[in-house]
Amino acid sequence: MEEFLKTEAMTGNLFNKTTGDAAFPPNNRTNWDGIDPKPLKEYLRDVTLTPLNWTPGSCLVAFPSDDGPEHFAELDEMMKEVNANFPRVQEFINKPVPVNAPATERLREAVAGQVKQLCVYDEKMQDAPVVHFMCYHKMRVRFLTHFYAFLFFESWEQDLFNKRFVRDHLRYADEIQCAAARVVAAIRDRARRRDPTGNPNGDFDSFHIRRGDFQYKATRLEADQIYENTKDELQEKATVFVATDHQGKPFFKPLADHYDLVFLSDFKEELKDVNTNYLGMIDQLVASRGRVFFGCFHSTFSGFI
Repeated sequence: MEEFLKTEAMTGNLFNKTTGDAAFPPNNRTNWDGIDPKPLKEYLRDVTLTPLNWTPGSCLVAFPSDDGPEHFAELDEMMKEVNANFPRVQEFINKPVPVNAPATERLREAVAGQVKQLCVYDEKMQDAPVVHFMCYHKMRVRFLTHFYAFLFFESWEQDLFNKRFVRDHLRYADEIQCAAARVVAAIRDRARRRDPTGNPNGDFDSFHIRRGDFQYKATRLEADQIYENTKDELQEKATVFVATDHQGKPFFKPLADHYDLVFLSDFKEELKDVNTNYLGMIDQLVASRGRVFFGCFHSTFSGFI
């Protein structure tokens, strides 16, 4: 964000959508680390295109193979054809559609059992200098999902290119990666010292246990139930890393009775001077290195692990 604000906002390249005048960040600030981002969010809403209907669960984002109204019409016709015989998820279990299949077949698989309309990357969005997917709970706008399940490209070549590009080039910054690597090394060293003969590589397992504001109440299992659900896959006394938003460790006692539990908060030395805004991302990376991982159903945080 700091680089974007320096190169685009502070050079006069962003314009207020109402007045058309060049607009600069609040107080000309470009570094918002550790600062309430509300003024920055309001500024971005004023100077960017903010699509409000791109909502995961209600539509599938579709990119035409080329620009021009005829290509938008092609997508609309394909969606009408799919809706005429709306597919079920069961049709594609163990029978995935080839990546180079005709666009209509790939579209059927993409929407199966989910959405019945497209959000098209249209001319207005293509012409916009900046498209901003904001998070604004009052308007129930929250662009939080797995990108590969929310995007459809009419061209299968473009589909592969863009998804591979994200896979190969979009990752957390070095500071976050390195902090997580220090924690992983410390956990492996701990696991190795506890069982140098049986665990010479220092393998550990991991959980994501969300207990805070998660909207899916049914996923808030008690620790003893989590143990019963997972015990067959874990070794007694194994070292287990827990990524969690729950602050009270007594909750985890039914798990701690069987495993050597560790949390991100146990590694203050490894995380010294690390921006606290990074801790959630570090939690993700550390959990992703577990030999066996158990996550929280419906959680995007778990999904990316």
